Amino acid sequence: MNLLIQYMKRNYKLILLVVAVSMGLFAFKGVLQPQGDPEKDKMLLELLTFVIERGHYDPAVIDDNFSKGIYKDYVEALDPSKRFFIQSDIDEFAVYETQIDDQIKNKDLTFFNLTYERLMKRLSESKEFYKDILAKPFDYNVKEEFNTDYEKLPYAKNVAELKEKWRKQIKLSTLSSLTDKLKMQEDKKNGVAPEKKEKDESEAFKKDEVVDNSPPKSFEQLEKETRESSLKSLNEYFDFISDLDQNDWFSVFVNAIATRFDPHTNYFPPDEKERFDVSMSGKLEGIGARLQKKNDYTEISELISGGPAWRGKELESGDIILKVAQGNAEPVEVVGMHLDDVVKKIKGPKGTEVRLTVKKVDGTIKIISIIRDIVEIEETYAKSSIVEKNGLKYGIIYLPKFYIDFENNDSRDAGKDIAVEVDRLKNAGVQGIIMDLRDNGGGSLKTVVDIAGLFIEDGPVVQIKSAGKKQEVLYDKDKKIQWDGPLVVMQNSFSASASEIFAAAIQDYRRGIIIGSKQSYGKGTVQNVIDLNQFVRGSSVGDLGALKTTTQKFYRITGGSTQLEGVSSDVAIPDRYAYLKMGERDIDNAMPWDKIEPAQFKFWDKQNNFDAAIDNSKKRIASNEKFKLIEENAKWIDQRNKENVYSLNIDQFKAEQKAIEEKAKKYKSIADYKNSLQFSSLPYEEEAMKTDVSLKEKRERWHESLSKDIYVEEAINVLDDLQPKEIKKGVDNKLKKDKVVKS
Repeated sequence: MNLLIQYMKRNYKLILLVVAVSMGLFAFKGVLQPQGDPEKDKMLLELLTFVIERGHYDPAVIDDNFSKGIYKDYVEALDPSKRFFIQSDIDEFAVYETQIDDQIKNKDLTFFNLTYERLMKRLSESKEFYKDILAKPFDYNVKEEFNTDYEKLPYAKNVAELKEKWRKQIKLSTLSSLTDKLKMQEDKKNGVAPEKKEKDESEAFKKDEVVDNSPPKSFEQLEKETRESSLKSLNEYFDFISDLDQNDWFSVFVNAIATRFDPHTNYFPPDEKERFDVSMSGKLEGIGARLQKKNDYTEISELISGGPAWRGKELESGDIILKVAQGNAEPVEVVGMHLDDVVKKIKGPKGTEVRLTVKKVDGTIKIISIIRDIVEIEETYAKSSIVEKNGLKYGIIYLPKFYIDFENNDSRDAGKDIAVEVDRLKNAGVQGIIMDLRDNGGGSLKTVVDIAGLFIEDGPVVQIKSAGKKQEVLYDKDKKIQWDGPLVVMQNSFSASASEIFAAAIQDYRRGIIIGSKQSYGKGTVQNVIDLNQFVRGSSVGDLGALKTTTQKFYRITGGSTQLEGVSSDVAIPDRYAYLKMGERDIDNAMPWDKIEPAQFKFWDKQNNFDAAIDNSKKRIASNEKFKLIEENAKWIDQRNKENVYSLNIDQFKAEQKAIEEKAKKYKSIADYKNSLQFSSLPYEEEAMKTDVSLKEKRERWHESLSKDIYVEEAINVLDDLQPKEIKKGVDNKLKKDKVVKS
């Protein structure tokens, strides 16, 4: 989850201060070794701790307790399922459990080198395990079981026990696939349509319009298929693992150190920093294609709508890239190359040419020339839709993150885009707006202040506090209100950071009603991204990456923090995942909740039926059978999450799965729910969709999901309750007149 809030450009003063202090300590000019040399890793450790200790809001003391935390997180990150290391490895590692703090200070890589070398050895052994295990059929009549609670399970005592653990784990996977195949074959025999088919396909199946005349397969054939499929998946997994080099694993170690200061302090290797920048700005320079690894090959998985590859109409999903050439230069073969390295060769500055030698889906080889351009990732940006209820139009704006490009003031940012969407909805005649911030992990602090300012006259939006300093209040200083009508904000337990700032401000002003999960994620900290290269003069090791570190905490205008507590919804709606531990409060080293002095502000007093709308919504939810079912389902999911032991006997496994399926049928209607609302795009988008098939498909999918969304339906009900009496009365009179005319 991306939980960064970058605190405006003025906060670089903090970074500049760190740079000034560091110049006397980091005079590395002329002493750096080539990339991959241990000296670079030592330097990275020194830089990391130096920058964090001087820039972090509340840096932890690097002592034995800190060392224990790093040890636990790092070993768990290397082997989360306990399927590589054995107990003797852990015994060897444990010697260093309280020494990592000293090794960091002394730039000693002994612990990392030991764990890395041992992991490589165990990975190599494991590759032989699964190939040997999958070479012969499983006996599913044996009565045995497998426990998937990896956190509580002990490590294997020896290699033989580890191999047995692999056997059971793989057997569980193949048994699950096998029972699915047997069920599908039985359903086919009995003329039962597959459950996962859409309704129209199921109807066709029943009418024999879709005919599968292939003979049924034997148990032995199906069993062999599941092993072949499992072998393919594991081969692909180990191909991915083999692409990682020592630098990648050292980044895991560095991050285990960084995240012990707090969950949102992270190290970004160069490639990760670039991906982070793309996720924040929503744009990149390249050809506009998503790539994926298929064994030794790089395959086009998707073309980004509007990008140069999409416009060129020559490159297609499924094409395999064999060679890459820069303009007229000699092409470089990329078969077997690390995916990140292929991406680097294809990306490049706007206006430059890249030539791809590709193998088409039909097997032909073709050279495709593409001129690189700015590619906007449409899924990053805000989008809106219109819906009608009781004769009134309402607008819904979905914001996936609070995006911004700090390097280019002319680029899109969430603040500007939301202002545009609000204007478009106003021009379309909407009487209420929903801001959908569900699953929005945060983003730029600047944009959240700008967006909140669209809905209030002026005043404070959020308070910021740096270590040892008095709080600073960030204001909306523009008295102009972009939207002064009814407002609802949707959130869930994954709405974090900037989302929580916005929801908190709207709630504190009583400007709009917050509905959704009982509370949001609970991240009340501010991060800055610090380029580590600025601390090194004359570096010959290449890009050192960047550090995202917590520099401040933010507070509501009422003075309370959202840290741990999040934002409590005015209307809490049952949520399928309400009982699972996934919030900031469930992380062991999260920063604490606290409170500061409130800021001066005035409540919004233009919504007379605010409390009545909240009460009405609570009553509807309490009496709604579907919401009752969702609440019951949430408790069942929590219970299922605690059940970790599975039988590996086929008859017992089938019986267990049948019992689960029977219980799950009760909750199937949740996914099948459909409201009676019709959602449509704004006129400008309708025009664009005439020529952009990809955009049309994406919007149709979004509108279909909205039409199945019971939470959106309730948000619209709340907007309806917020309508002034005169508007509702006018609409009722109009509807009566229309009825008379039609009669």
